[in-house]
Amino acid sequence: MKKTFYCEAAYAVGIVFLALGSAVMARADFGMSMVVAPAYLLHLKISQYLSFYTFGMSEYVLQAVLLIAMTILLGRFKKSSLFSFVTAVIYGFTLDGLIALIGLIPFGGSLPERTVYYLIGLLACGFGVACLFHTYLPPEAYELFVKEISAKYGTDIHKTKTIYDCVSCLAGVILSFAFFGFGRFEGVKWGTIVCAAVNGWLISRFSKWMEPRFEFKAALPALQEFMSR
Repeated sequence: MKKTFYCEAAYAVGIVFLALGSAVMARADFGMSMVVAPAYLLHLKISQYLSFYTFGMSEYVLQAVLLIAMTILLGRFKKSSLFSFVTAVIYGFTLDGLIALIGLIPFGGSLPERTVYYLIGLLACGFGVACLFHTYLPPEAYELFVKEISAKYGTDIHKTKTIYDCVSCLAGVILSFAFFGFGRFEGVKWGTIVCAAVNGWLISRFSKWMEPRFEFKAALPALQEFMSR
């Protein structure tokens, strides 16, 4: 028999694991995922002048801009945009908290240590996204943008996601060059390419592992109905 996995719990677990993945990948410094690379690069640059500007803050600021762009492209404001921003803020604070906690762990910066951190981050991100795919609660702006633009213009969602990922990766490369020069890559490195190649497969594998074992259902049906309106 399948065990019950409440959607609200899947949402919380997904955010924690996604934030954990980003935090440890940042420490590994092999490159971030293409989706968060622009926010990470903005954090690296702006924090040189504004020390309070954290990675988590950069995430929800950039996602707010993305949601505004989505509203303009759709020609109307959607309720999901507001709740997606709430998710981005929760994720941002969780990310900053985990970065602070991980910073307390001794770290020599050796290649084996960095490799372990990167692999943990890769797996954590994949599991986190798989959990978020099994909840009715709003995703981050990145996923919502792809979903809404695909629905608006009638494009294939997987192709739209691929295009978005490529544009995000390109934006990361441009920001890296603009902020740190052509002789230095930041944020977008070989780990970004690896993440792009295997992340979809990892998400699929985690989903296939969870679905035969868990029944995902709402603990708060009234909230689920409200979100679906």
